[in-house]
Amino acid sequence: MNTLAYAGPGPWILFVPLVWAAVVIGVVTLARRAGLGRGRGFRHGHDGGPDERSPIALLGHRFAAGEIDEDEYWRRLTVLEEQFGRAATDKGRRT
Repeated sequence: MNTLAYAGPGPWILFVPLVWAAVVIGVVTLARRAGLGRGRGFRHGHDGGPDERSPIALLGHRFAAGEIDEDEYWRRLTVLEEQFGRAATDKGRRT
């Protein structure tokens, strides 16, 4: 019998760690694209802004739907920012 098993594994033994490295890199890449990691859970199109169910987001939806006027929106937004401790940003705010 003249088989490769008697001659040792040969250079193909280096191929096995490369395959496992490719599998691990693939799993990590898929997990990152799905939004897992760094304690954030799944991101369904979430850009890091406020949660869609947060009071500030709900207030924005009510303003966009025309349920409240601009003055009431800014008054309530100021109260919510103070209550939730969110840093006030000048982006998009009235001067």
